[in-house]
Amino acid sequence: MKSYQNLVLLQNLYRLKAIGYEYVDPFSVNEKNNYEKPNTLEQLRQNIVTCHLCDLSKSRSQSMGGSGNINADLMIIDYQISQVQDSSNSYYAGRSGETLKNMIENVLHLSISEVYLTHAVKCKPLQSNKPSQSEWNSCKPYLFSQIEFVKPKVIVTLGQDAYGKVTGDYNNFENVRGHVIDFKDYKLVPINHPQHLLRNPDLKKMTMNDLKTIKSCLSSEKKHLD
Repeated sequence: MKSYQNLVLLQNLYRLKAIGYEYVDPFSVNEKNNYEKPNTLEQLRQNIVTCHLCDLSKSRSQSMGGSGNINADLMIIDYQISQVQDSSNSYYAGRSGETLKNMIENVLHLSISEVYLTHAVKCKPLQSNKPSQSEWNSCKPYLFSQIEFVKPKVIVTLGQDAYGKVTGDYNNFENVRGHVIDFKDYKLVPINHPQHLLRNPDLKKMTMNDLKTIKSCLSSEKKHLD
């Protein structure tokens, strides 16, 4: 039984004991038993918002279920939600978010409303901890369902962790960074995370070339479809 169910059961037992009950018939937790596959991205987002599959549901301030154009040619995947994103409920918050926004607008020449941005893990972990493997396992179906709904021409992963979780390749980020990879039915380009660039400004020129690769990939995919 999930830890969330245990918590709800315990709360109900204490409540009943407080009003004098010594025995009650079995009761069910207010949780779905039959899960249907969502038919739209909005239904999927609602499932993410109300998710209780892992312990992050106990500490989160909200779930962040993705933002932007649901038919975007470009989908950007970050690994985890930052403190400033969580506190502001904004996907482009803080210096890292502003850097990403500048990449999109000033180099790719797209508006943030034209791309779709999401996180691999949908709730912020406690303090600055990295998400656990079980927390990622709970979110994994959500992420791949988002990819299926959006059907982007190009996927960009931000940093080594996002690339590893999406592809299952945890060892070759430096070798594939900036390259166009065939991933399922999509083109995938791994790049350095904006936060990493802020800490290592000497990598910005290299990332500029990676963004030009992404722009070229988007253009070639559009011509191919035309």
